[in-house]
Amino acid sequence: MAQYLVLDNAFDFEDYFPSMIARLGTEGFIAEICSGFRLLMDCEKGLITFESLKRNSFLLGLHDMGDDELVCMLLEGDLDGDGALSQMEFCILMFRLSPGLMEDLDVADQM
Repeated sequence: MAQYLVLDNAFDFEDYFPSMIARLGTEGFIAEICSGFRLLMDCEKGLITFESLKRNSFLLGLHDMGDDELVCMLLEGDLDGDGALSQMEFCILMFRLSPGLMEDLDVADQM
């Protein structure tokens, strides 16, 4: 069953990741996350930069987001402080943003 979050009352987020893993398997799901990264990345730098996110934000339906909101998205996942997201940072961010996956990990840790 998909879960919903309300983020700043701006839009609803439906967490499809648990059902995607069930359907695709772990390896297939990771491949999809990596494809999402490649879709958003700057091909020359191999990173998701502010410019590449802004340029490709329409693919995510985020065309109405302001520059400050895009910067906040990058900062949320930027673990090394370079202002961009590597593939690993992107994957970590995607897992952190999925309440369903985080709940599954909590259950697994308790076993």
